[in-house]
Amino acid sequence: MTITTTGRARPVDVDVLIVGAGISGIGAACHLTSRRPGTSFAVLEGRDEIGGTWSLFRYPGIRSDSDMPTFGFGFKPWTHHESIARGHVIMDYLRQAVREHGLIEHIRLGHRVTRAEFSSSTGRWTVTARRSGGPEETRFTARFLFLGTGYYDYEAGYTPEFTGVEDFEGRVVHPQHWPQDLDHTGRRVIVIGSGATAVTLVPALAGTAGHVTMLQRSPGYLISAPAKDAIANTLHKVLGHRRAHRIVRRMNIVRNRGMYTLCRRAPKLMRRLLIAGVRRQLPGHFDVDTHFTPRYNPWDQRLCMVSDGDLFKAISAGRASVVTDRIDRFTRTGILLESGQELSADIVVTATGLAMSPFGKVRLHVDGHVVNPPDTTAYKAMMLSGVPNFVFALGYTNLSWTLKVDLVCEHFCRLLDHMDSHGYSAVEPVLDDPDMERVPYMDLGAGYVRRGIAAFPRAGTRGPWTAGMDYGKDVGRLREGPVEDGALRFTAGEPAPAASQSEGAR
Repeated sequence: MTITTTGRARPVDVDVLIVGAGISGIGAACHLTSRRPGTSFAVLEGRDEIGGTWSLFRYPGIRSDSDMPTFGFGFKPWTHHESIARGHVIMDYLRQAVREHGLIEHIRLGHRVTRAEFSSSTGRWTVTARRSGGPEETRFTARFLFLGTGYYDYEAGYTPEFTGVEDFEGRVVHPQHWPQDLDHTGRRVIVIGSGATAVTLVPALAGTAGHVTMLQRSPGYLISAPAKDAIANTLHKVLGHRRAHRIVRRMNIVRNRGMYTLCRRAPKLMRRLLIAGVRRQLPGHFDVDTHFTPRYNPWDQRLCMVSDGDLFKAISAGRASVVTDRIDRFTRTGILLESGQELSADIVVTATGLAMSPFGKVRLHVDGHVVNPPDTTAYKAMMLSGVPNFVFALGYTNLSWTLKVDLVCEHFCRLLDHMDSHGYSAVEPVLDDPDMERVPYMDLGAGYVRRGIAAFPRAGTRGPWTAGMDYGKDVGRLREGPVEDGALRFTAGEPAPAASQSEGAR
C-alpha cells in the first residue's frame, strides 16, 4: 500500500495537530483514534511519504537496531518472523497501522511545518506549513501541538571535513542520501565509521562487492542477536498473536533492561563478556584487541546489534576487513591513513553519523516571544516549561524508541481527558524550582549527541523535570501516576471551537 494523499490546501482547525508521520506521529494518531475517538486531528508530514526514518534511509541492509516486539507499537502485535527487521518490513508494518486505524484521510504529505505560534488569548496554535514543490504556505490552527519529529536533521547527515576529498576519483556517498543508481558490484568499498549504520552496511555490501573495508577511528561494542526469534515465533503459533505479543514484549523489555543495568553496574564484567562474545565469532588470529576493544565502558554509547553475526561472518570469509586508524587525507585512488597505509577504493561511504536538530526545525513562539529550546526545561520528558498545550515525543536511547513514545501518547490522552472533565482549555508546565540544576537532555557519549545536544531543551535533576532513560520510572509517572501536578498550571474556560472530526480530518 502506497500512501500518496496530500490533503486539501485550505486551512483547517483541529483539536490536535501532529507534526511528523514517522513511527512517533503515527503512534500518536493511533492512540487518539482508539482512546479519544471524538478528537479531531491532522498529521502533517514534510516529505511525500510516511515512515520517517524508514522511508528516508534506503541504504543496503537497513534494519532495526532494536527487537521489533518492543520497537513496534504496544497496541499492534509484531507478527513478522523477523525480530530484527529489514527496513521495508518495518514500512509495511507502519502502512498497516495507518490503514487499520483509518489514518489516511488525516495525513497531509508534502507539508513541511516551519513555524508554530501559540496565543494565550485564543488558547490555540497557528501553524504554518510550506507545501512541497513551491513557496505556497498553508496555515492550520489547533488546540494542542504534538511534535513527533525525532531528533535528527532529515536534510543532511554529519560528514567531517576530509582533506583532499576533491582529489578522489571514485564516488563518495552518505548513507542518509543513498543514490539508488549506485552499483557496488565487484567494487572496492570503504565504509568510514563503526556505529550501527556501518555495522549494517558492511555485510550487506560484502555480498556482491569486490571487498569492503570498515575504516574506524576507534571501535565500539557489538553484540550478536538472531534475526528470527525462535521462542517468539513458536509462541505466536501456539498462543496467537495478541497473547504472544504481550508475553514476548514483556520478556524482551526485561532482558534489554537487564542488559543495560548490568552494563552500568558491572562495566568491567560486561566489557569482558561482550568482547569475549566477539572473539568467539572471529578467526583465532584476528586482532580483537585492536579492532573490537573499545576505550569506553559498555553503554556509554549505544550497543550495536549484529544480526545473525553477519558482520563477523563477512570478516571470517575474507569478504570484509576492519582497519582501525585515523585518516590523513583522501588521495586520487583512496584514503591515506596517519600510519602511512593507503587503502584503495572505488566507493567511499561516510557512515559518520547524524546531525541532531530539535523539533524538526519548527520555530516555536508563545504570545509573540520566540521559544529558544535550551532555555526551556523538559517536564516529564514530554512537555516544555513555559510552552502551553505542547507535547513532544523523543524515544529511549537505551531501549526501543517506541516504548517511550507509547507512554508519552498514553499520558497525553490522559491529560486531554483530565482537561475536558475539568473544563480546562490550556495547560503549561511552570518551573517551580528555579535553583534546580539543569543538565543535558541526553546523557550519552555518542558523537552525534555531543555535537548537537546543546540546541535541545535541558532536563532537571529533581521531580518531574528529570529525563532519565528509565522505562520503569516512566511507567510509574506516565502510565500509572496522576495527571495533576504542582508544576502544571491549568487555565479554566472553554477552548476555542475546533472543527468536527469529519471536517478536520479531510
